[in-house]
Amino acid sequence: MLRTLSIRDFVIVDAIELEFAPGFSVFTGETGAGKSILIDALALALGGRGDASVVREGAAKADISADFSIDAKAAEAVNAWLQVNEFADEDGAILLRRVIDNAGRSKAYINGIAATATQLRELGEMLVDIHGQHAHQSLLKPDAQRQLLDSQGALQEQAKAVAQAFKSWRALARQREEFEVNAKNVLLERERLDWQVSELEKLAAKPGEWSEVSNEHSRLAHAASLIEAAQEALVAISESDTPILSQLSALTQKLSKLIDVDAALKPVLEVLEPARIQLQEAVYALNDYLGRVELDPARLHQVEQRVEALHSTARKFRVDPEALPQEYERLAQERKQLADASDLDALRVQEEKLQAAYTVLAQKLSKGRAKTAKTLSDAVTAAMQDLSMSGGRFAIGLTAGDAAAYGLEQVEFLVAGHAGVVPRPLAKVASGGELARIALAISVIASTSTVTPTLIFDEVDSGIGGGVAEVVGRLLKRLGQERQVLCVTHLPQVASQGNQHFQVSKRNEAGKTVSQIEALDSKSRVEEIARMLGGLEITATTRKHARELLAL
Repeated sequence: MLRTLSIRDFVIVDAIELEFAPGFSVFTGETGAGKSILIDALALALGGRGDASVVREGAAKADISADFSIDAKAAEAVNAWLQVNEFADEDGAILLRRVIDNAGRSKAYINGIAATATQLRELGEMLVDIHGQHAHQSLLKPDAQRQLLDSQGALQEQAKAVAQAFKSWRALARQREEFEVNAKNVLLERERLDWQVSELEKLAAKPGEWSEVSNEHSRLAHAASLIEAAQEALVAISESDTPILSQLSALTQKLSKLIDVDAALKPVLEVLEPARIQLQEAVYALNDYLGRVELDPARLHQVEQRVEALHSTARKFRVDPEALPQEYERLAQERKQLADASDLDALRVQEEKLQAAYTVLAQKLSKGRAKTAKTLSDAVTAAMQDLSMSGGRFAIGLTAGDAAAYGLEQVEFLVAGHAGVVPRPLAKVASGGELARIALAISVIASTSTVTPTLIFDEVDSGIGGGVAEVVGRLLKRLGQERQVLCVTHLPQVASQGNQHFQVSKRNEAGKTVSQIEALDSKSRVEEIARMLGGLEITATTRKHARELLAL
């Protein structure tokens, strides 16, 4: 669960440090006080998008930290992720931090170690599930309905496999169709590749060959100069009338005899002796070199022809000579692929196999959706009875359609607001209030099927009131018995159900608006509930009503 949330210089927040408890916590306050800013800050710490606009005016950076503890249900997956990504902490802590400066640059940390925003998102999805205040609007979109159904049935991986299978099948189908239309162009392209591959096969260039023949050509072309220079060096060092090596040897012998007379000559001798040894090594190396280097006009001619062949072919294919072996591999692969693609019968057989593989996966997904649709429909229908929609019914329609990346059926949410009415599409029959209630019921039901330890509801109770609001509060409180629930609300009936109550307010400080949050005790909580019931003027009657709500 979320233990602490620290916010510094975020939008209109100066500095806030919040400690959270298990159960159901509520956030209330005047409109514009900054209740949803808290959710936005936490979302940023969980890897959400942010830019320079989130930094409080006049501040250098916004800094948000969220500290979590993990329950047994989520521990295995979370700890495995931390181990794989090398963020594990010996104490089992999870600290997420996000910093955005006033230039828009972002930094992310997990347990004090630099991370990416993507890694924050991956981990954050295991820790927190946020239901936004506009969730009911997304329910009107077919894609959102299908994704919610798949999520509820843990069918996301199956859906991804179906999408990939569809992509592979349709790609091959397009290839086959293009070949049927452009058969002549394909044959011309195949002839071109045949000629190019044949040319490179005859050349048979090997990896690293260009460097080898270039070096050999340079050596053979300058053989006379190389031999002359090596012989000249050998004569000067060891074969002239007064060779350097002999002079140096005589000098070191003479100095070695004089060391006993003056030890100051010893450092000089220590420098000259290695020089004598190095000169002797040079003589051995020069003799060996002269034994190997020879004038070979015939070999030089052969190498020149090879260099010319490699160079002219490289110019023809517009590549560097050293890249000829890779060019051959590329063109040979293209020819093979084209040859495979040119076999229309083979293409059709492969296309049928891919279509069959897609169908198997899609049918399996359809069965999973049908089973999940019934379970979710029954659960939402039951919840509707408690939300002043007595006799109402929720259903999920699965209509067979053409094969698509998302499967073989269209998913559509249907609702009947009263008994005896045929369910119709949600977008056409649900009023704003009904839609909000249905969205809330789905959110609560969907949440119970996940292992996410912390659930956040950001004004998902908008559009409802009265006795329904009290039922909603009880639903959220019941959910809070199983996991941590945080709720931003404007309804006193919901706020009164909280185990922990935070009031969000704003004040003017040095000409700037600053948001502040206060954990309420029992007395101040009565005042806040009374304010939510009666507005700015709080009377004894509203206080009494507030106490009654809290007593319930």
